[in-house]
Amino acid sequence: MKWLSRLEMKYGRYAIRNLTHYLIGLNIAAYILVFLFLRADFLFLVPDRVLSGQIWRLVSFLFLPQTTNPIWVFLQLYLLYFIGTAIEGVWGRFRYNVYYFCGAILTIIAAFVSGLGVTGLYLNLSLFLAFATIFPEQELLFFFVLPIKVKYLGLLQVAFSIYQLVNAIRFNAWYLVAAILASFVNYLLFFGGDIIRWLKLKKQVYMNRKRYYDQVRPYNRNRKY
Repeated sequence: MKWLSRLEMKYGRYAIRNLTHYLIGLNIAAYILVFLFLRADFLFLVPDRVLSGQIWRLVSFLFLPQTTNPIWVFLQLYLLYFIGTAIEGVWGRFRYNVYYFCGAILTIIAAFVSGLGVTGLYLNLSLFLAFATIFPEQELLFFFVLPIKVKYLGLLQVAFSIYQLVNAIRFNAWYLVAAILASFVNYLLFFGGDIIRWLKLKKQVYMNRKRYYDQVRPYNRNRKY
């Protein structure tokens, strides 16, 4: 990605090192606030509330816990740590920063397009898809028991998200449509070129194999034994 390399040369020094650590800290702080003091909807990204002056929602929605169960919160944050540090280790801090904040900006745009509130749930989906693409052979315990390669979990998550997308369109839940599409767009901005090249390679291999068999079959039919 040449455009990303050029950006890194100019602005790489501004990237946040160990971004995942800060994300986890802010997630913990948001969980404590919701658990002890605030209603969860006080942190949602709701465009009307932002326009009325509640600008913290432009950031707070990223750290809004998806559950109040402390065990699940711990597991979610552990997974975020595992995924985020692994991606940053391979990509470097600048590219990881750009991926995360690009996803956040796209989610904000999606919220204002739909006019309804969103959380950072599908931004985390985008992170997981990136991890599954970079480390396809890595194994995780599915339901904490069954070891399964991340690439299959990624495909499962994509299939489930598409199912959610279809249902959201069916029931006019446009806020959900916008959030899911934002996560996919963020992923494709970084991996779309690789996917296209992979598909072209697969097509070329298929065509070469087909051409080979088309040449070999007439020879075998005319061969005398």
